[in-house]
Amino acid sequence: MRHLFKTVLLFCCLYWGIAAQAELIIEVTRGNDKAVSMAVSPFSWQGEKILPEDPAAIIDNDLKLSGLFKALPRAGMLSFPASESEVYYRDWRVLGASYLVTGQVALKDNAYTMNYQLYDVIRGKRIAKGGFTGNSVQLREMAHRISDAVYEKITGLTGDFSTRILYVTAQRHDARRTDYQLNYADADGKRNRKVFSSSEPILSPSWSPDGTRVTYVSFEQGRPAIYMQELATGIRKKLTGFKGLNSSPVWAPNGESIAMVLSKDGNPDVYILDLATNKVSNVTTHYAIDTEPDWMPDGNSIVFTSNRGGSPQVYQQEISRKSNGEYSSKGKPRRLTFEGRFNARAKVFPDGKSLALVHKGQGAADYNIAVLDLDTDRLRLLTSSKLEDSPSIAPGGRRLIYSVQGGKNGELGIVSADGRVKQRLPSAEGDVREPAWGPSIELR
Repeated sequence: MRHLFKTVLLFCCLYWGIAAQAELIIEVTRGNDKAVSMAVSPFSWQGEKILPEDPAAIIDNDLKLSGLFKALPRAGMLSFPASESEVYYRDWRVLGASYLVTGQVALKDNAYTMNYQLYDVIRGKRIAKGGFTGNSVQLREMAHRISDAVYEKITGLTGDFSTRILYVTAQRHDARRTDYQLNYADADGKRNRKVFSSSEPILSPSWSPDGTRVTYVSFEQGRPAIYMQELATGIRKKLTGFKGLNSSPVWAPNGESIAMVLSKDGNPDVYILDLATNKVSNVTTHYAIDTEPDWMPDGNSIVFTSNRGGSPQVYQQEISRKSNGEYSSKGKPRRLTFEGRFNARAKVFPDGKSLALVHKGQGAADYNIAVLDLDTDRLRLLTSSKLEDSPSIAPGGRRLIYSVQGGKNGELGIVSADGRVKQRLPSAEGDVREPAWGPSIELR
């Protein structure tokens, strides 16, 4: 076990490149040739001071990053309508726009109200309107909410623009000192904020279902331990610090339990911590290594990686919870992956019908992000870099974020679930890894 712990620690130390800052920059590397033309007119604003944010630019960027829409440049617009009476559909048709978004921002008693209208230019009619209220800090959140509303009205699908992402950066000063930082930001990479920093590695961040808390693995005491932290207050709680491995925490769908990997009883196995009772239950037992759990949406089973079959593959284990907070396994685990020599770090799509995972084919040299359809067992590659890891799925299931390694610095990538649209999210400077896509931001 001592050898195993040293191996994990060595991996963490080698895992990081050179200097890093927390800010992310999204670069589109592959777009959609069939993207729909969308115009977002500048929002009207009657305040005495300059509006701190540009809502139209935020919405325009969100919709463009979805890959389903292409933006009509503001410089090419013939007018900036502030009300429905100022919308001349003929002008927007001439410019090639299929849809138009207009909006207004007002300030009263230190509260901002942001309203929007969505027009179908081809049919010449308004098809949606709405609004949100918040403070000056929430202006970007309100704009992201409008992006979600517009996206859902046109596509019928839930948007993910008001969500957030967790990620870890590393700043290497010299061969003996590297500073690590856990951050979160809006889904467009903006408004990055620090959660926790340490001179020792930080791994495996995970969101609570309500987005108010996160868990992660920290080596700050010289050995891995799992911590939970409230984002609003910064209050931290050490959940586990057993001898050996404490890794891969992931929240149950109901937020009441956390699955994790512990080696306190010998080999690494999957355990579940009940947060109400603090009871820790073993739900996989094997002489091989069981690791990297994730929950099925109904909370009645988990998927995990195991080399019990001779190579890393993904398995599913049914579980049950007793009234006293203890968990137990039901039956034997079922192997889910068979194609390729390596399948690991599986994440379950929100509908429970597919898995995103890291895949290496027979005879292949690259580790890529793939999607496995659980009904048909069909596996599709989404990416093609040499070394990719840590897939995480947006709440709506339309996009995935993952880490890309092997270059000068580690960076993040985003790919649509169909593989058609790809984006890079390098840090402004240095190395970024371990992404986790979180739930929507609540406007309070």
